[in-house]
Amino acid sequence: MDLSPFKQDIDELIDEFSQGESTTLTEMKRVWLSRKFSFIFEASPSSNLGFFMQSLYGHSIGHMVNGASLSQRLGGLYCLYCLYETQPFKPRYLIYISLGELTKLRELVVDAKEKGIRVVCALVNWMLVKNMFLLGAVEFNEGSVKERINELTDLQNARVGVAYKKLLENTRIEHFLHMDLGAESDVEMLKKMSTDYAKAKELAIKEASEVVDVENVKHLSENKNLIGDVVEKIAQEWIIQKQAFYEKTGFKPPSAQENQELERDTLGMEPATNHLPIEQKKEND
Repeated sequence: MDLSPFKQDIDELIDEFSQGESTTLTEMKRVWLSRKFSFIFEASPSSNLGFFMQSLYGHSIGHMVNGASLSQRLGGLYCLYCLYETQPFKPRYLIYISLGELTKLRELVVDAKEKGIRVVCALVNWMLVKNMFLLGAVEFNEGSVKERINELTDLQNARVGVAYKKLLENTRIEHFLHMDLGAESDVEMLKKMSTDYAKAKELAIKEASEVVDVENVKHLSENKNLIGDVVEKIAQEWIIQKQAFYEKTGFKPPSAQENQELERDTLGMEPATNHLPIEQKKEND
């Protein structure tokens, strides 16, 4: 996948922005709209969209951390923000940023505040509040693309694992997943009761046959499917299904101590959201 034309477009966008030593997000939006830059997504590939977006993000971050002037660095930040906000993909691709790049971003915020460019701090805070960043450890360069994609995959898998754990922690699924159906149903007692009932039923029909015609109810004593045996079979099938579930998901059966904790119900909480558009924040040059 040749991304050179896309990177050149980003270079030209930031060059035009920085030619007049521009420093505001409003000015970047003006340049962005004048160049109809959102059309960059019209030429996006039909596959490897994650790689495509991270490449655009990475190139913008390169300007943000390595720009020769403050205007170029700000241009990289504003371009990064606009790429995220205008992407047509649902869900949106998060911005992968390394620890080193995050440190450089902090330095950019400090430099901008010293120059009185307060919109930068507001913008970065907004990006953090909206969880636009995906924090990692690998610096982006042409030779580390595969390593970076692998780390993104690991991060995504870890997030799925955390979500899976939270799902089980915050619902009754955990209780039913680990319960012993045989113990819950007291199979041994049911077997004894059903056996005693079957014997009593057989004896009652036998005694009744001595005085009345029991041909129409005789079949009732011939039923060999005792309820205790049926429940025991279901309990055994439950154990087999649980084991298959453990093997497929990698989820481990709980320890004795964890079993005690599982007896207590847990309450889930829905996160609150705070929608505050960046456009409402005033810029002070």
